[in-house]
Amino acid sequence: QVQLVESGGGLVQAGASLRLSCAASGRTFSIYAMGWFRQAPGKEREFVAAISSRGSRIYYSDSVKGRFTISRSNAENMVYLQMNSLEPEDTAVYYCAAGWQPLTDRTNVNSWGQGTQVTVSS
Repeated sequence: QVQLVESGGGLVQAGASLRLSCAASGRTFSIYAMGWFRQAPGKEREFVAAISSRGSRIYYSDSVKGRFTISRSNAENMVYLQMNSLEPEDTAVYYCAAGWQPLTDRTNVNSWGQGTQVTVSS
């Protein structure tokens, strides 16, 4: 397993951009698929984006496709989520996740970060 720490959340207005970062510890980072999930108040945690261990496969939920971009740096043990054109519906706690492909499925996650709050005002 790896330990994950997210950063970069905050309060922004609709239409703005944010970049979330996830720092991973451990020498085995490069073997894991990585991803982002989010959880809004009163809702289930849902898949947002995922990237394979070498970055060759990328997946997005339909709700963020075209607005969010996931990337990773295995040299730096980092995963990023660039979020553009943010909408109030994107308000949630965002969690970094590590696990096995396909990381679109929560059951394949074996490590979670503590989460970072993203709030988008209208």
